Amino acid sequence: MKNIIYLLLLIVTVASAQTSKKVVSKERDYSFLTDSLNIDKQLEKNKLAGFSVVVFENYKIVYSNQFGVKSIDSKERMDQNTAFSTASISKPITALLCFMLEEKGLINLDDPIDGYLKRWHLPKSKFIENNSPTWRQFLNHTAGTTQSGFADHYEGDTIPTIKESLLGKIPRYDKEIDFLFTPGTGWAYSGGGYVIVQMALEDTFNKSMAELAAAYIFSPLGLKNTTMIQPNEKGFPVNVALVHDENGKVIRTGLPITPQVGASGMWSTPTDLAKIAIEMQNALRNKNNKVISHNVAKKVTEVTALKDAVGGWSYGWQKSFGYNNYDWFICNGSNTGVGGSVFATMTDGNGFVFLTNGEKPNRFPVMGQTQKKLLTLMDWNGKTVNDEIQEMPSSLKQKLIGTYDDFLYAQGVKTKIVEKNNRLYVESPLLDHFKGKNDNELVYLKNGLFKIIDYPNLLKFDFSDGKLSSVILTRDKLSTKVELTDKVK
Repeated sequence: MKNIIYLLLLIVTVASAQTSKKVVSKERDYSFLTDSLNIDKQLEKNKLAGFSVVVFENYKIVYSNQFGVKSIDSKERMDQNTAFSTASISKPITALLCFMLEEKGLINLDDPIDGYLKRWHLPKSKFIENNSPTWRQFLNHTAGTTQSGFADHYEGDTIPTIKESLLGKIPRYDKEIDFLFTPGTGWAYSGGGYVIVQMALEDTFNKSMAELAAAYIFSPLGLKNTTMIQPNEKGFPVNVALVHDENGKVIRTGLPITPQVGASGMWSTPTDLAKIAIEMQNALRNKNNKVISHNVAKKVTEVTALKDAVGGWSYGWQKSFGYNNYDWFICNGSNTGVGGSVFATMTDGNGFVFLTNGEKPNRFPVMGQTQKKLLTLMDWNGKTVNDEIQEMPSSLKQKLIGTYDDFLYAQGVKTKIVEKNNRLYVESPLLDHFKGKNDNELVYLKNGLFKIIDYPNLLKFDFSDGKLSSVILTRDKLSTKVELTDKVK
């Protein structure tokens, strides 16, 4: 009996000690990121007004910091509630809204979109005579429409309607939006396609894009600093970052007005965008998600365009890059005088968001360095399946080595396959720019396919007369063939 009592006491003592240990244990301190990122000095060096960044890990925001000012004229410091024009980061939010509305049975994304339009209808084109494009095709840029992006307007300008935008009565375009190919047969980035989606939503529900996004996404998620209301409209936030030019000066009023809100008119903060990304990540694992369902999250992040689609695209989200052995959903936004990015892993709840109010030459160096450093400093590392890798025959290695057209992203840059220490690596200016690493290993898999470490598509190499002639890229059920027309040993 005494032994049992002693045993129970021992268990209680150990349990108490463990509980006490859990209470006093400290969570990871992320303050080291401030000194490591060194953003203040970068702002000064690049004449960049301000920079706001948020990092999330294991489905929680773990670091938030703001550097610089909202406006170089006022010198008012940024804070975590300072909203920026997010440019094309609006697109995945518009796509998300459409999928949520479909889940509620209010629209069908496989329907031809023209049936939902009232103020304007798709122009006649030989490409759509027998193939009327669907909502879904506009959302993943496979509808084939023109009008890639738009110029901003400011107070005092005549602000066009979205009908006038589609008719080409705006800067950059002097003719009506048109079609480049039969819907579903190719890929072409089209902000104009998202304007058509915006019009279809507004015509169908008799509400503005801003009202719909707020009702279904922003308000349910408690996002107090995110809106699609524009600076010339009632309810536009007061705490905002003004846009700046290459010389670090405020552009006109500093408040760009974007009637094409579905394509590029959202204003938000890195904190709010991180909350959307985390909600998506929770929905993907079907745990702790409150607004976005598991089904919707899977659909909007699924790769549905591969041919000519810069390595892979879903609905608003870019799926072109892999980092640290993870699959990511990514979106970059870029308008005159402002830009930023959202990076989020498909599993494990990691990622970061940054927004900054400066022109491309000023912001790109700071954004690029911050991205590369965060990916290194956070030390995220997903699982790898090494048992699929097999030894590559020496004869095969020799046939692959060379300089080729860009078979990874079809962006016209030279891509090399080189040998180092008896291993093959792929070198590309794009990999160097976006990943800070230009020696991604090419490995041979047991099924005869190839994989580039941290590149999301699998590759199959075809040869003609002993020389590499084409590459077939595959992702899930999609595949596309890239012909190689240039090779220099």
